[in-house]
Formats: sequence, C-alpha cells, structure tokens
Amino acid sequence: MTQSTAWDHPEPLAVESAPVPQYGSGSLADLLPTLAAGMGVPDMTAAITELTPVDRACVFLIDGLGWEQLRAHPEDAPFLTSLLSGSRGGTGRPITAGYPATTATSLASVGTGLPPGAHGLPGYTVRNPATGDLMNQLRWQPYSDPRAWQPYPTVFELAHRAGVHSAQVSSPTFENTPLTRVALSGGTFLGRLTGEDRMDLAAEQLAAADRALVYTYYSELDGAGHRYGVDSDTWRGQLMCVDRLAQRLAEQLPPRSALYVTADHGMVDIPFDEQHRIDFDEDWELRAGVALLGGEGRARHVYAVPGAEDDVLICWREVLGEQFWVASREEAVAAGWFGPRIDDRVYARIGDVVAAARDDVLLIASEREPKESAMAGNHGSMTPAEQLVPLLEVRS
Repeated sequence: MTQSTAWDHPEPLAVESAPVPQYGSGSLADLLPTLAAGMGVPDMTAAITELTPVDRACVFLIDGLGWEQLRAHPEDAPFLTSLLSGSRGGTGRPITAGYPATTATSLASVGTGLPPGAHGLPGYTVRNPATGDLMNQLRWQPYSDPRAWQPYPTVFELAHRAGVHSAQVSSPTFENTPLTRVALSGGTFLGRLTGEDRMDLAAEQLAAADRALVYTYYSELDGAGHRYGVDSDTWRGQLMCVDRLAQRLAEQLPPRSALYVTADHGMVDIPFDEQHRIDFDEDWELRAGVALLGGEGRARHVYAVPGAEDDVLICWREVLGEQFWVASREEAVAAGWFGPRIDDRVYARIGDVVAAARDDVLLIASEREPKESAMAGNHGSMTPAEQLVPLLEVRS
C-alpha cells in the first residue's frame, strides 16, 4: 500500500462528470412546447416523445416537490404516489429541472419553453452586465426592464395567438410581478387565494374551450422545506395538502383532458455545522479576488475582479473541488450546464466561476445573505435530489 504524504492532493471533481439536465428531450423547458405542439401551435416541438397529444392540458406545478422526496413519503401522498409508475408518459421516469434547480430559472424554463442559456435567468442572483449590480431574479431587485431581460414570447402567448385558450391560475400576489411577465404571461391570469379555489377554477378553465392550456401553482411546500427541512412534520403536512389538491383537480377533469403534476426542483436538508456549511464571509481564501458572489448556497456564480479570473478558479477548485463541480464560465457553457446554446446577452450574466455542489454541503454567506444562510432545506445543483422532478399524468 502506498502511503500518502502531505503533498498529495485529491483530484477535483471533473466538470464533465456533472449530470447535465436532459435539455431537448426530458427537461422542464420541454414540457409546454410538447403540449402545445400536440394542440397544433406552430413552431412548437414535441420534445418529450413519451407524451401523447391531448386537446386540453393542465400543468400543476408544486414548488419544491422533487422526485426523490415524493418517493420517500408514500404514506403522506397516496394519490400522487399512485401515479409514479405512469410518470413521463407511462415510463415511470422523472424529468429534470435544468441548471440551476431554482424557482426563477425553472419557472422561466417552463413558461418560455427555453433552457436558461436562452431565456436568460441562469440563477437566483446574477450580475447585470449593464450595471455591474447583483440582481435577484426571483424578487427582481434591483429592477431591470423585464422584456429587455427576457425578450422571448412565452408558450402561453404563442398558444393564445394560435387560438388555444390559455390561462394561469395562481395567487393574486403573482399577477403583476416581473417574473410572471417574463415567464408566465399570455392568455388570462386568474388570481385565487386558496389552493382549493385554484384547483376548481383550473378545471373550469380547461372546460372553457375545445383546446386549452392551463397552468396552476402551489408554493407553500417549498416554503416549509426551506424553513423546517424536507424531513419535518411541517413539510409532510404540506405534502398531504398538495396530494389532496392534486386529487381534487384530477377528479374534475373535463373530457379529452390531461393533468400533469410536476415541480421546479427538489430539495436537500443540510446540517447546521461548519463541516456542511462553509461560510464565504469567513473564508479569506474563497474571498480573494472575488468582486461579487451570486447564485445560492448549492449553485454559485462567482464574479472575479478583472484579471483575477484564473486565480479565483484555481483557488475555488483547491478549496471546494472535492465537494463541488467547479468550472470556469467557458467550461460550464461547453459542458451544457445552461443548455445547448447561450444567447449573447446572457453570457456575461454567468459567473466567471460556477460552482455546483455534489455533496451535502452548502456555501453560505452569513453576512451578505443572512436569511438564505439560515435555511434548513436547500436546492440549486445537479444532484438527483435537486434535479429530478415528477411528470405525473391523469387523463380523462
């Protein structure tokens, strides 16, 4: 046996070993184009080939309901669990969220039918190249013109133009947000406060026309996971709630309809100790040469001081490379992390260095991001627990 020495350094994780999302065949960005193509909407591609066309389709997106978390709690979600074997058109397989596996990115992928490198929301927070500021793309702060930031029409807009009845049924809070404008606009927005009212109205909207594309959303499961973790009683209580809501909607489907239950990401619980939570604000090595820290704890965008890009990449690989896939912007783009193409306006929004967690570890920033650093449940990276989401189907 060869004895190790102090000079031995384990090899960092290879960039190409990261499990890239299934863009173009089985990702969230492929769902609405597949459904719209089945309704005859021009220029839409049925990329998820396992799905059979349907005249009326409703997508129920449950924020934070990962494939692995659902499979781990069959007693709390008996209805959804009964649909697992038929996921993804009867294959019993999940689809992938896209990178990073975070709400703003995923909702933009769902609504536009485009991967992050095209729609341009490639993270929780990213640098705005026009101003140099760090922009929160979920809360849209600081404000930037939504249509300049994301200029493509949504699938709902294209479907509406093609004569398909399109509607979004969600909380009234989201009606006029910039994220809704760039990701989910088109057709009719209908705000309802309770989950039960949303399910009932979504069923009514499906029946409103011979061809209909309806979207509805529930966020409270994700909030429970962030605050208490996906192993908490509170999270399981929310799972029971969404199970009942999905069954309520499924039982009201009009003829020639399909309900698709999916999610924007999964989630992992990270222990509250120094081994699992590395604090950027307390680590001088990681801070060296960094002008801005973007993204979130499991999916970081790192913006270097001009001229320090190579040094930052080397340092981050040395410090984090056994637990994170650490790539330069060019390497992440070439590996397809953000999709098969990167629009020119999006390229500089991606970090000079991109770090995606493989292990159960979190890169927090306790001073810059106190609320995010205190979350129990987290997501963002390319691990199965975060990337894999269900595509459950009920047809009438």
